[in-house]
Amino acid sequence: MEVPPAGDTGILNLTALKTTEPNTEGHYSTHIKTAFEDLYLNVRHKEGRFYTDEQVALLPNIELIHPYYHEWEMRKRSSDRLITYLEKKNRPLSILEIGCGNGWLSAKLAGLKDALVTGIDANLPEIEQARRVFANSSVRFIYNSFNAESFGKYLKFDVIVFAASFQYFPSARAILQEAMQLLNPEGEVHIIDTHFYTAEDAKSSASRSKNYYSNMGVAEMSAHYFHHSLVGLEGFRYKILFNPGNWLNRLSKKDVFYWVMIK
Repeated sequence: MEVPPAGDTGILNLTALKTTEPNTEGHYSTHIKTAFEDLYLNVRHKEGRFYTDEQVALLPNIELIHPYYHEWEMRKRSSDRLITYLEKKNRPLSILEIGCGNGWLSAKLAGLKDALVTGIDANLPEIEQARRVFANSSVRFIYNSFNAESFGKYLKFDVIVFAASFQYFPSARAILQEAMQLLNPEGEVHIIDTHFYTAEDAKSSASRSKNYYSNMGVAEMSAHYFHHSLVGLEGFRYKILFNPGNWLNRLSKKDVFYWVMIK
């Protein structure tokens, strides 16, 4: 949910404020703060989506009275499904989470036996919180925008995860092409906690998003939130591992997000 989008390429459009961040090869890469970062943080604040360190440490578990309790229950189920799936591989995994935010899912993935987990995000306050809350975990949290060059030429991953972040990239095809360049042979990309729309639903949902952000006083945000369809995955080898639209899931009405695997 935390990786900002940019133009038609699916790579971030950058503005003037630069910071440095050690990259995975031990060198320093340049991260340039985006205008989106402040905009996104403003939305998070207005939505009441900032969490205390104590709350983040317990995610996806949260108080029953919390306004996003039911959403976190869905995310708990989706993360459990993903972890159960990865456990069955029964081997050490190198995992990258793109848009890791406050790091709760990266920290859970680090509980897999012999897993090496990296979380990357272009949202500095939440990356700092992730480093603070999960200081005792083995996860490496990187403050940077994402593209295939973010990790140099040699570092590859067995699993790349987009969890509630895929909608912030304008082109599904472009960002998946970037991610696929970082996969080991037989590696997989997993997209969870994400809506996929029909063409008709995408138009109506985009209109609702525009009204939502406008009423919030952050109308510019609608230009950074994208409504992808499964058509955008054509040309990739993908499999739907959880479909909220099948009859059984429609009856339960518990989970509304897709889980898609690409390899």
